[in-house]
Amino acid sequence: MSTASNTLAQLLPATRAGDTEAMERLLALARPDIRRYALRHCAATTATDDVVQEALIIVYRRVGALREVAAFGGWVVRIVQRLCMRPALAWLRGEPLAQVEDALAWSHRPDHELRHDLALAIDSLPPLYREALLLRDFEELTIEEMAQRLSTTREAAKSRLHRARSLVREYLVPSPPG
Repeated sequence: MSTASNTLAQLLPATRAGDTEAMERLLALARPDIRRYALRHCAATTATDDVVQEALIIVYRRVGALREVAAFGGWVVRIVQRLCMRPALAWLRGEPLAQVEDALAWSHRPDHELRHDLALAIDSLPPLYREALLLRDFEELTIEEMAQRLSTTREAAKSRLHRARSLVREYLVPSPPG
């Protein structure tokens, strides 16, 4: 580990100075750790290879802002965690943030619990709705692409997606008893 730290201590200043070879070595050094973090944090909610690739791109673009060598590992872990959560929470796009913040079910929950609950919620969907949700929020297809893949109309695809998101919300944030 100290060899990696020494290497990071040498590579970070060089990458900030624009040394492309140092950047390539830094990305090669970081890749196995990023992959390990992605395997641990993403579970079944995200394609690991996609997360690794996106994390490497973010490291490439933003490493210049990192000033402390010791912060590199934690910074990379946070990047991976955010990337793993992004598609898992995509269904919230249409819901006002205040409603989510006010829900007691969301307060003070660790990320791994949220990911687990979301995976269970998605797994509980009828196949028709699960497929629509996965195509739109995980594969990020357009409504038109989704409709084509589902062999249905645009309106039917939107309806399935809306129903899928509603069912996931109900699963994750149940309504208070009557």
